[in-house]
Amino acid sequence: MPYKVAFVSLGCAKNLVNTEQMMALCRKAGYVVTGEPEGADVAVLNTCGFIESAKSEAIEHILELAQLKEESKLKKLLVAGCLVQRYPDDIRKELPEVDGMLGTGSYTDVVSAVEELMAGERAEHFQRIDRAYDDGERLVTTPPYTAYLKIAEGCSNGCAFCIIPKLRGRYRSRTMESLLSEAKKLADSGVKELIVIAQDITRYGMDLEDGSSLAQLLRELCKLDFHWIRLHYLYPEAITDELIQQIASQPKVLHYLDIPIQHCNDAILKSMRRRNTRWELEELFARLRAAIPDVVLRTSLICGLPGEGEAEFEELCEFLKEQKLQRAGVFQFSPEEGTLAAAMENQVDPETARRRVELVVDLQSRVMDAYNEERLGTVMEVLCEGFDGEAGCYVGRTYADSVDIDGHVYFTAAGVVPAGSFVFVRITGVSDGDLAGELEEYEHE
Repeated sequence: MPYKVAFVSLGCAKNLVNTEQMMALCRKAGYVVTGEPEGADVAVLNTCGFIESAKSEAIEHILELAQLKEESKLKKLLVAGCLVQRYPDDIRKELPEVDGMLGTGSYTDVVSAVEELMAGERAEHFQRIDRAYDDGERLVTTPPYTAYLKIAEGCSNGCAFCIIPKLRGRYRSRTMESLLSEAKKLADSGVKELIVIAQDITRYGMDLEDGSSLAQLLRELCKLDFHWIRLHYLYPEAITDELIQQIASQPKVLHYLDIPIQHCNDAILKSMRRRNTRWELEELFARLRAAIPDVVLRTSLICGLPGEGEAEFEELCEFLKEQKLQRAGVFQFSPEEGTLAAAMENQVDPETARRRVELVVDLQSRVMDAYNEERLGTVMEVLCEGFDGEAGCYVGRTYADSVDIDGHVYFTAAGVVPAGSFVFVRITGVSDGDLAGELEEYEHE
């Protein structure tokens, strides 16, 4: 009888791609693959271990799955990903409910691990993190019109606050051939929104010897039958004029750029081991806006890094008021063991850091509200994600809204609007970061 294997994926979209690869391997082995742990032979929990909140979430899920085991509703628990890569000894000692572990270099060992667990053995696979395999089949779990394309693994940037290089290894670009092959399958399956992801997509190809680059990859991806191509995590110092021109000139590449800057104060940026200055950030944003007038910029910010005093924080707030970046994720500094920043002097009191996060979130919400107000009366292209029964209307996203992290458009329509279709919506209202409108016309399905 084939084993029933349940998958739960935590953390980022890059993690989700690894989960989808494990699911495909298990299905190929003849297992029944499900998203419901209750009643499964093995539950595979793919974890994030990036910051404290992610670790806490992963441990909560482990304990919930352990409870199913206790109630004889689950036989074995296999935990994969960043948490086990970072804390294998702690998990062995503190969480005996975990029957097996897969490190970040061992996702492809999932079938062997399931077999070992069901044979009554303990399964632990920790291959070299620099050899993680990112080609191969995936069991895509996102809606049929949207999918991720992970173009590289690992990171070599070495930011002082970040543990990822120790969990995921050095930066490794996938080959152009493998990416285009995977992208074509996604396009042929009906995917209309391709989201290009990696820890840093701007460095794509720099570690290869064939001249590959992100600009070149985008040229090839635009030849495939996608309607939208969305870019996630472009590091500011690696955005070239060629790349800007490619984004500006290719209609399929969305004018939504996720550029994590973390801060703007030169001293803080230097202690973060970032490779740019405030002036360089301002110059980059000016170039982007000149080349792409309707560009929507998303960023990530950290409040409370060691050495951030009131003057440095005030400078960040003034910078944000000037630059009016329409989207931002704002995070409180988390002193992660094993990082340079955790050992720095002049640590900021956590309560002060939390208050600063709240102030920046409030500031950014006003920027977002102003952007949304400017949309009133305009007609925007919207990817319909289906009918929202609670709201009593359809819901979708514009180019300015990435999946799961930004806002939505709620709109009325006289007829049926299938999920995955692109429509034009006249914007008539704004509310808490979302837009409201009414259907103008279809573009295509």
